[in-house]
Amino acid sequence: MTTQTNPLPLGSLEYVAYIDDVGELPEQFQGQIGVYAIFNQEKILQFVGYSRNIYLSLKQHLVRQPNECYWVKVQTVESPNRTVLENIKNAWICENGSVSLATAKNKENWIDPINSLVLMTHEEKTNYQNLLIDDLVKMKLVKNVARRVEAEILEVLKTRGLKSQIRFNPKLKEEGLLDLK
Repeated sequence: MTTQTNPLPLGSLEYVAYIDDVGELPEQFQGQIGVYAIFNQEKILQFVGYSRNIYLSLKQHLVRQPNECYWVKVQTVESPNRTVLENIKNAWICENGSVSLATAKNKENWIDPINSLVLMTHEEKTNYQNLLIDDLVKMKLVKNVARRVEAEILEVLKTRGLKSQIRFNPKLKEEGLLDLK
Protein backbone atom coordinates (compact mmCIF):
# COMPACT_ATOMS: atom_id res chain seq x y z
CA MET A 1 0.00 0.00 0.00
CA THR A 2 1.24 3.48 -0.79
CA THR A 3 -0.19 7.00 -0.93
CA GLN A 4 0.53 9.18 -3.95
CA THR A 5 -1.19 10.58 -7.01
CA ASN A 6 1.11 9.24 -9.75
CA PRO A 7 0.34 5.68 -10.80
CA LEU A 8 2.81 3.22 -9.32
CA PRO A 9 3.41 0.14 -11.42
CA LEU A 10 1.07 -2.60 -10.27
CA GLY A 11 3.98 -5.05 -10.34
CA SER A 12 5.85 -2.96 -7.77
CA LEU A 13 3.12 -3.22 -5.12
CA GLU A 14 2.94 -6.03 -2.58
CA TYR A 15 0.18 -8.60 -2.45
CA VAL A 16 -2.05 -8.41 0.62
CA ALA A 17 -4.11 -11.45 1.57
CA TYR A 18 -7.82 -10.82 1.05
CA ILE A 19 -8.62 -12.88 4.13
CA ASP A 20 -5.79 -12.91 6.67
CA ASP A 21 -4.68 -15.81 8.87
CA VAL A 22 -7.23 -14.89 11.58
CA GLY A 23 -10.13 -14.69 9.10
CA GLU A 24 -10.40 -10.92 8.74
CA LEU A 25 -10.43 -8.63 5.71
CA PRO A 26 -7.54 -6.14 5.41
CA GLU A 27 -8.68 -3.58 7.98
CA GLN A 28 -5.80 -1.22 7.19
CA PHE A 29 -7.87 -0.10 4.19
CA GLN A 30 -10.90 0.96 6.24
CA GLY A 31 -11.78 4.54 5.32
CA GLN A 32 -8.91 4.70 2.80
CA ILE A 33 -9.39 6.29 -0.63
CA GLY A 34 -7.61 4.69 -3.54
CA VAL A 35 -7.31 2.16 -6.31
CA TYR A 36 -7.21 -1.58 -5.74
CA ALA A 37 -6.50 -4.62 -7.88
CA ILE A 38 -8.06 -7.98 -6.99
CA PHE A 39 -6.34 -11.25 -7.84
CA ASN A 40 -7.50 -14.86 -7.77
CA GLN A 41 -5.76 -17.70 -5.95
CA GLU A 42 -3.14 -18.01 -8.73
CA LYS A 43 -2.47 -14.24 -8.46
CA ILE A 44 -4.05 -13.54 -11.84
CA LEU A 45 -5.62 -10.08 -12.02
CA GLN A 46 -9.44 -10.24 -11.95
CA PHE A 47 -10.65 -6.70 -11.31
CA VAL A 48 -9.39 -3.14 -10.86
CA GLY A 49 -11.52 -0.54 -9.10
CA TYR A 50 -11.35 2.55 -6.94
CA SER A 51 -13.24 3.66 -3.89
CA ARG A 52 -13.70 6.22 -1.12
CA ASN A 53 -13.58 3.31 1.34
CA ILE A 54 -11.47 0.46 -0.03
CA TYR A 55 -12.34 -1.88 2.86
CA LEU A 56 -16.10 -1.68 2.20
CA SER A 57 -15.57 -2.14 -1.53
CA LEU A 58 -13.39 -5.20 -0.94
CA LYS A 59 -16.09 -6.66 1.31
CA GLN A 60 -18.74 -6.12 -1.41
CA HIS A 61 -16.54 -7.74 -4.06
CA LEU A 62 -15.87 -10.73 -1.81
CA VAL A 63 -19.57 -11.61 -1.49
CA ARG A 64 -20.14 -11.06 -5.21
CA GLN A 65 -17.10 -13.03 -6.37
CA PRO A 66 -15.96 -15.20 -3.42
CA ASN A 67 -13.93 -17.58 -5.56
CA GLU A 68 -11.97 -14.80 -7.30
CA CYS A 69 -10.86 -12.69 -4.31
CA TYR A 70 -7.65 -14.03 -2.77
CA TRP A 71 -5.12 -11.20 -3.08
CA VAL A 72 -5.26 -7.44 -3.38
CA LYS A 73 -2.82 -4.66 -4.23
CA VAL A 74 -3.64 -1.09 -3.24
CA GLN A 75 -2.48 2.46 -3.97
CA THR A 76 -4.13 5.01 -1.71
CA VAL A 77 -4.52 8.72 -2.40
CA GLU A 78 -5.07 11.61 0.00
CA SER A 79 -8.21 13.07 -1.56
CA PRO A 80 -10.94 11.63 -3.80
CA ASN A 81 -10.01 12.98 -7.23
CA ARG A 82 -11.78 10.94 -9.93
CA THR A 83 -9.24 11.87 -12.61
CA VAL A 84 -6.31 10.67 -10.49
CA LEU A 85 -8.13 7.46 -9.55
CA GLU A 86 -9.12 6.75 -13.18
CA ASN A 87 -5.53 7.38 -14.35
CA ILE A 88 -4.14 4.86 -11.85
CA LYS A 89 -6.84 2.32 -12.71
CA ASN A 90 -6.25 2.66 -16.46
CA ALA A 91 -2.47 2.46 -16.03
CA TRP A 92 -2.83 -0.82 -14.13
CA ILE A 93 -5.20 -2.30 -16.72
CA CYS A 94 -2.79 -1.31 -19.51
CA GLU A 95 0.18 -2.71 -17.57
CA ASN A 96 -1.67 -5.99 -17.22
CA GLY A 97 -2.69 -5.96 -20.90
CA SER A 98 -6.17 -7.23 -20.07
CA VAL A 99 -8.95 -5.68 -22.10
CA SER A 100 -11.53 -7.98 -20.45
CA LEU A 101 -11.11 -6.11 -17.14
CA ALA A 102 -12.71 -3.06 -18.71
CA THR A 103 -15.71 -4.78 -20.31
CA ALA A 104 -19.20 -4.11 -19.02
CA LYS A 105 -20.05 -7.83 -18.70
CA ASN A 106 -17.13 -8.50 -16.40
CA LYS A 107 -17.76 -5.29 -14.46
CA GLU A 108 -21.41 -6.01 -13.61
CA ASN A 109 -20.48 -9.24 -11.81
CA TRP A 110 -18.18 -7.24 -9.54
CA ILE A 111 -20.23 -4.06 -9.04
CA ASP A 112 -23.95 -4.84 -9.30
CA PRO A 113 -25.97 -6.50 -6.54
CA ILE A 114 -26.33 -10.27 -6.95
CA ASN A 115 -29.53 -11.13 -8.81
CA SER A 116 -30.57 -14.38 -7.14
CA LEU A 117 -33.38 -14.86 -9.67
CA VAL A 118 -30.86 -15.90 -12.32
CA LEU A 119 -29.62 -18.55 -9.86
CA MET A 120 -33.04 -20.19 -9.40
CA THR A 121 -33.19 -23.96 -9.43
CA HIS A 122 -35.43 -25.66 -11.99
CA GLU A 123 -38.04 -26.27 -9.26
CA GLU A 124 -37.92 -22.62 -8.13
CA LYS A 125 -38.36 -21.41 -11.72
CA THR A 126 -41.33 -23.70 -12.24
CA ASN A 127 -42.98 -22.52 -9.01
CA TYR A 128 -42.28 -18.88 -9.90
CA GLN A 129 -43.84 -19.21 -13.36
CA ASN A 130 -46.91 -20.94 -11.91
CA LEU A 131 -47.50 -18.11 -9.41
CA LEU A 132 -48.71 -15.49 -11.85
CA ILE A 133 -51.72 -14.46 -9.77
CA ASP A 134 -50.63 -14.20 -6.14
CA ASP A 135 -47.99 -11.47 -5.72
CA LEU A 136 -47.50 -12.15 -2.00
CA VAL A 137 -46.69 -15.82 -2.58
CA LYS A 138 -44.43 -14.83 -5.45
CA MET A 139 -42.57 -12.32 -3.22
CA LYS A 140 -42.08 -15.01 -0.55
CA LEU A 141 -40.63 -17.37 -3.16
CA VAL A 142 -38.24 -14.66 -4.40
CA LYS A 143 -37.18 -13.92 -0.83
CA ASN A 144 -36.55 -17.61 -0.16
CA VAL A 145 -34.44 -17.89 -3.31
CA ALA A 146 -32.38 -14.90 -2.13
CA ARG A 147 -31.98 -16.51 1.30
CA ARG A 148 -30.81 -19.77 -0.28
CA VAL A 149 -28.23 -17.97 -2.43
CA GLU A 150 -27.14 -15.94 0.60
CA ALA A 151 -26.62 -19.14 2.61
CA GLU A 152 -24.53 -20.61 -0.23
CA ILE A 153 -22.32 -17.51 -0.36
CA LEU A 154 -21.88 -17.46 3.42
CA GLU A 155 -20.93 -21.15 3.38
CA VAL A 156 -18.24 -20.51 0.75
CA LEU A 157 -16.88 -17.62 2.85
CA LYS A 158 -16.95 -19.76 5.99
CA THR A 159 -15.01 -22.46 4.14
CA ARG A 160 -12.49 -19.79 3.14
CA GLY A 161 -12.07 -18.99 6.86
CA LEU A 162 -13.78 -15.58 6.93
CA LYS A 163 -14.67 -14.42 10.44
CA SER A 164 -15.71 -10.85 9.53
CA GLN A 165 -19.41 -10.05 9.90
CA ILE A 166 -21.33 -10.18 6.61
CA ARG A 167 -24.82 -8.73 6.63
CA PHE A 168 -27.03 -8.46 3.58
CA ASN A 169 -29.69 -5.78 3.11
CA PRO A 170 -32.97 -7.54 4.05
CA LYS A 171 -35.19 -5.16 2.03
CA LEU A 172 -33.47 -6.04 -1.26
CA LYS A 173 -34.16 -9.76 -0.77
CA GLU A 174 -37.83 -9.10 -1.59
CA GLU A 175 -36.63 -8.12 -5.07
CA GLY A 176 -34.33 -11.14 -5.30
CA LEU A 177 -31.22 -8.98 -4.91
CA LEU A 178 -28.32 -9.46 -2.51
CA ASP A 179 -26.15 -6.56 -1.48
CA LEU A 180 -24.40 -5.73 1.75
CA LYS A 181 -26.09 -3.44 4.23
